[in-house]
Amino acid sequence: MKHLSLLSSLLVVLSLLLACSVSARKPIKTLIITGQNNHNWQVSHVALKQILENSGRFTVDFAISPSKGQDMSKFIIDFTPYQLVVLDYNGDSWPEETNHRFLTYVQNGGGVVVYHAADNAFSKWPEYNEICALGGWEGRNEKSGPYVYWEDGKLVKDSSVGPGGSHGKQHEFVLTRRYQENPIMKGLPYQWRHAKDELYDHMRGPGNIKDILYTAFAEKDMNGSGREEPLIFTVDYGKARIFHTMLGHAGESLENNIAMQCTGFQVLFLRGAEWAATGKVTQKIPADFPTATQCTYRLNYKEK
Repeated sequence: MKHLSLLSSLLVVLSLLLACSVSARKPIKTLIITGQNNHNWQVSHVALKQILENSGRFTVDFAISPSKGQDMSKFIIDFTPYQLVVLDYNGDSWPEETNHRFLTYVQNGGGVVVYHAADNAFSKWPEYNEICALGGWEGRNEKSGPYVYWEDGKLVKDSSVGPGGSHGKQHEFVLTRRYQENPIMKGLPYQWRHAKDELYDHMRGPGNIKDILYTAFAEKDMNGSGREEPLIFTVDYGKARIFHTMLGHAGESLENNIAMQCTGFQVLFLRGAEWAATGKVTQKIPADFPTATQCTYRLNYKEK
């Protein structure tokens, strides 16, 4: 009888371990909000879905808004099924009901990824700007918050008068690690070279950055700021986990989409997305991750 009892106990333990293992592998249910943008959202939202789903870690739905200037009153989003929301939107205001539901989702600890021009959106919505921490364009100025950049080993908040948001010529540039304790950063190199992209500078806002992950120098000969700009970071906003990447300018087609085809962009996006949804990162750093001198690409948005 003792042997049967012990066997039964072992079977229970094994069943629990198996259940935990299956749960850990359950895909992260993700919503991409898109449909209006000053960038090519028709390409970006499809590429983001492919990147996420090809990892095997995510399943993705879309919330696609009406076109600019059309009736937005029925663009009501239910956030409750989702562990992760990816913002790929810069356009007309959402209905107040959607605003309320989004804030409730975030304030209850929902995971968020702020992708590229989504930090241009909603310049007059204070809570949204806190969710992004930094933004640009759309009338942002000193009233929106300070400029934030990296200098002498720390983030600087500069309240100088001036517009928020600019970038120079698209070009390849090197990103430099600033904080490595976040799980997103485990195993990532000190520096890596990113594909031709927009390098946002003069970004300003509340500046509630939690972990500054990577910066890049915006060279003046490329019409940049001449400063080390924060491009990838997490945001300090209550219980929420928010990952903000300013990289990934969409190209004219899925085939000609070089910034989003950069291996470095995809790996950081995936790791940031998983962390935002779960607080952990299980994905390994691939062997083909860019070096400080060499870009690498995934032209079909799939891991090698």
